[in-house]
Amino acid sequence: MRRPRIALVNAAHDDSDTRRNFRRELDADLVEFDANACELPEGFEYDAFVVTGSRSSVYEDEAWIDATREWVREAVDEHGLPALGVCWGHQLLADALGGTVADMGEYEIGYREVRRVDGVDDPLLSGVDDAFTVFTTHSDAVVELPPGATETARNDYGVHAFRTGDAFGVQFHPEYDPSTARSVTEGKDELPDERKDAVLSGITDEEYAAACEAKTLFENFTQFVRARATDDVAAD
Repeated sequence: MRRPRIALVNAAHDDSDTRRNFRRELDADLVEFDANACELPEGFEYDAFVVTGSRSSVYEDEAWIDATREWVREAVDEHGLPALGVCWGHQLLADALGGTVADMGEYEIGYREVRRVDGVDDPLLSGVDDAFTVFTTHSDAVVELPPGATETARNDYGVHAFRTGDAFGVQFHPEYDPSTARSVTEGKDELPDERKDAVLSGITDEEYAAACEAKTLFENFTQFVRARATDDVAAD
């Protein structure tokens, strides 16, 4: 079976770690686009798309955010492309499809526990424990899901995963390695040194090993995309 062709919509402001991490985790032929430069796919001839994290907020009045939001909405609503949004991508996906994102008034950062929502079957989180470890870094959150969406994971900071049709969002960063986690934490100039030092001390081999369970979702997503592409070919 051929590798899926996936559009990687990179909103990470020239962060080379983002490209490296997603190239490593996604078993797919990635076609990369720099969303910050308003560089978006001209069409929708892909098996799926992924939207990365960003240091921006989805509600900021920026031309590139507006353009990315509209492309995402059209890709999902009008073309039915499977989608995966990560952190900012998760928030943009929710916003584009009719949900609401807001400032939390606080920061969630570091390795944290997230729990799957009881009784919800989510192919993206198949094989992941009911409670699992992830690395988080965000001060905005999805406070209202898009119409018809289902929350699939959360913690005390709020929604950490949702699904609507073939579109999936996760607030956490399953693609991070320890180097990225340290670099991102050190760059949070808005946080006091004591908070950053506490997070940095928690970036250990043990915590990273625990967080690797969540990387399963990348394989789950590409399998979902392959199955969807096979179904589409059979239908034709």
